[in-house]
Amino acid sequence: MTVHLPPLPPGPDEGYRPGGRSLVDIVDDEHRHLLELLDAALAPDTPQPRRRELLDVFTAMLSRHLSGEEQYVFPATRVAVPDAAARIDRELTCDAELLAAVRGLTEHSLPEVTDRLRRHVEAVDALVGSLRAHATDEELIRLGNRMEIAEEAAPTRPHPGNPHTPPWNRIVDPAVGVLDKVRDVVSRRHTRLSDLRPPRD
Repeated sequence: MTVHLPPLPPGPDEGYRPGGRSLVDIVDDEHRHLLELLDAALAPDTPQPRRRELLDVFTAMLSRHLSGEEQYVFPATRVAVPDAAARIDRELTCDAELLAAVRGLTEHSLPEVTDRLRRHVEAVDALVGSLRAHATDEELIRLGNRMEIAEEAAPTRPHPGNPHTPPWNRIVDPAVGVLDKVRDVVSRRHTRLSDLRPPRD
């Protein structure tokens, strides 16, 4: 069965495999990195300045990740997977709640955010598994390419009040993302794993 994808450029001849990473691999890697960042921040021997850096990167990565999922993972799954709509609607509500929790993130709220993230990972992994059963490898790679492009333009701070479904999130998120990036540059805020300095022994 061919998955009805969000608008994409026409594909070449049959048998062509586009370049890039599968959406399945991207989502899996990002989930793993997000959980690792929270685990490191929760470690009792993590110094306070290091914890702040970890949480800044976590917040930016999560904001980009949820934006990418909401722009491409959920719409494709909604169309391709029978009876997925109710599960996706629940996850959209949970995403907004997770962003709200991260917006007010403190050391005391870290366990709650960790629990919410683990629940998100479990729910989205199940949705992606369902999508994988209905999509070709080529379709998953093309979706992965689109998700990575969307994440580059996405907000780096939590905005739970933003639209969470197309077409409006594909318009609003990049505009908000520009403002977030300006704030990041001015404040010298860390937003990527590559920004993190190696931990001191």
